This record gives sequence, structure tokens and C-alpha cells, in this order.
Amino acid sequence: MQMDVENIIKRTISFVKEMLAGAEAGHDWFHIERVYRNALYINAEEQGHLLTVSLAALLHDIADSKFNNGDEEVGPQIAKEFMQRLEIPEEVILHVCGIIKNMSYKASLGAVTFSSKELDIVQDADRLDAIGAIGIARAFTYGGYKNRLMYDPAIAPDLSMDKEVYKNSTAPTINHFYEKLLRLKNLMKTDVGLKMAAARHEFMLVYLDQFYSEWEGKS
Repeated sequence: MQMDVENIIKRTISFVKEMLAGAEAGHDWFHIERVYRNALYINAEEQGHLLTVSLAALLHDIADSKFNNGDEEVGPQIAKEFMQRLEIPEEVILHVCGIIKNMSYKASLGAVTFSSKELDIVQDADRLDAIGAIGIARAFTYGGYKNRLMYDPAIAPDLSMDKEVYKNSTAPTINHFYEKLLRLKNLMKTDVGLKMAAARHEFMLVYLDQFYSEWEGKS
């Protein structure tokens, strides 16, 4: 059966927009759109399976566990049921669900048994949106959503968190830079992702210098 890929992508975009209407601003449709664009850009170089990369990028945050009582199965299940309705080949569905289950940063803190070129591509695309200027904006947006402190000099970053500790952390947003964001550059899996991450990483370092300077009343 010949698939109408263009129609599949259009229907997937419509579905994701509907599902994420009213979502927290750091994990809304615009986040998905940026990740999708990043994934297509990286894939042009890496030459992964385009439909798998596209669907995984579009569906990866359809039901983020952070907003579903920590349930890590609901997102992949919703994605699976949607793709089945579109009659996507079973091997693509399984691959996309494998990517969704394993692409988050917290997933990398536990046992990871799944790997593929397409996972590397979509994971890099998602991590790029967590760093740089947009990454900073997203971090503080989520911190505000959870009513967290911006910064508390008395609370040191925890650099040895396992998956469960990370999931339940309520630390100030600035700590998140050290606990995750500044680590992402060196976790990039693709050459394109690494190159894109470098400038965003440097921007975060400059931002932190300015933040501390203003916090201490030095500028």
C-alpha cells in the first residue's frame, strides 16, 4: 500500500495542535514545531528514515509524563493509537514509540536498551530546544509554572541525580542549568547537532555570568 506521506504529516500536525492546545508554553505546539524543524535539518545530513523521524519529532511530547502524574506510558500509547488509525506500518509505529520512550534526558539517567540513528536525530533536535536563548526561556517558563525559585545561593546543584531523584526535583531553575542544560552539548549524538549546540551552550554561559553579576548588584 502506497502511503500519502504529505497527508500523514498534515494530519499528525493537526492532531498534535489539538492535543496540546492550552499546554504549558515550554511544551506546547511551538516547541514541537521547533523540534520538528531541527529534526528535518539534522536528518538532511544524517539520512535517517524520514517518516520515522518526522512522526517521532511531532509526537514525542504528545503527553509528557511531567504533566501526566509521572506516567511514562501514556504518551507512547496515545501516539501508537493515533498512528494505527492512520494505518502506519507496524515497524514504523514500533520504532516511533521506541524513540518517544527513550529520548528524554531523564530516560538517559536510567537503563537504556533502545538505540537507532533516528533516535539520535530526534533526541538531538529536542535537546537543541532545551539550550540557548529558547532553552533559557523554556526553563524559566516551566519554573514559573511549577512556582519554583529562580535561584537560591544556599541550594547547590545536585550533579549526581538518578532518574527518580531527577523526576522529583523541585530545585531552583538556575540549578537546572548545571543539572541538565550545560551537559547537553556533550551528549549530542550527531555532528550537525553538536555544531548547533556549541553556540547555544556558549550563550548560556554568558547568560549565567550576567545573571550572577546582576544578582550580586555588580552590573
